[in-house]
Amino acid sequence: MSLSVIIIAKNESHAIEDCLESVSFADEIILIDGGSTDDTVEKAKALGATVHVNSHWQGFGFQKNLALHHATKNWVLSIDADERVTPELKNAIQRAMAEHQFDVYRLPRSSSYCGHFMRHGGWWPDYVVRLFKRGVAEFSADRVHERIETDKPIGTLRHPLIHLTYETLEEVIDKTNHYSTLGAEMLFDKGRRGGLGVASLKALWAFLRTYILRAGFLDGGYGFLLAVSNAQTTFYRYAKLWLKR
Repeated sequence: MSLSVIIIAKNESHAIEDCLESVSFADEIILIDGGSTDDTVEKAKALGATVHVNSHWQGFGFQKNLALHHATKNWVLSIDADERVTPELKNAIQRAMAEHQFDVYRLPRSSSYCGHFMRHGGWWPDYVVRLFKRGVAEFSADRVHERIETDKPIGTLRHPLIHLTYETLEEVIDKTNHYSTLGAEMLFDKGRRGGLGVASLKALWAFLRTYILRAGFLDGGYGFLLAVSNAQTTFYRYAKLWLKR
């Protein structure tokens, strides 16, 4: 069975080569570039990816569906520029396509936070649906936190996808600002309303859910930082929604 890997990226020069090398077993690699000002496009083309540029940003869901539209093979694997397919996961993907017990598969994702791989706080096993037969699934149209939509049963692969997210605290802070803005825009589009009281309560709940209910405290100081950053993202999302209203 043939495989298309689809990726969206923007200014990922520091990560795109390792990402593409980890999926070099694919029959084709489709990359949608969001208008990079670095050499992401050049590096991707040099490693054999087919690159399409769409700098008119309409959200992660739209961009990934655009990549899916360009895929031509039987199966599709969606990954991000900061994710890596291990040799073990590669073998599991190839077995899943050959055995074809399901049309859609989810896989666990192992994510790093400031260089530490998290085991709690909702970050493990963090199942994500990423492998599917072309034509049986597509991405939701959400600006952020897009998801695979399908009516097919979903199988599970055992080996994890490696997610090298948030290498530094500065990156955490930058993405807190970015994702809270996207989240506020998405809530605004849905007609939701925010307020500082709502923002505060939801931020408190995000902290407690991450640190206590999902046992983030077992990751030590990293777990505390994660809970705080989740709370901050939540607070700013609803505060920005309130200001936008």
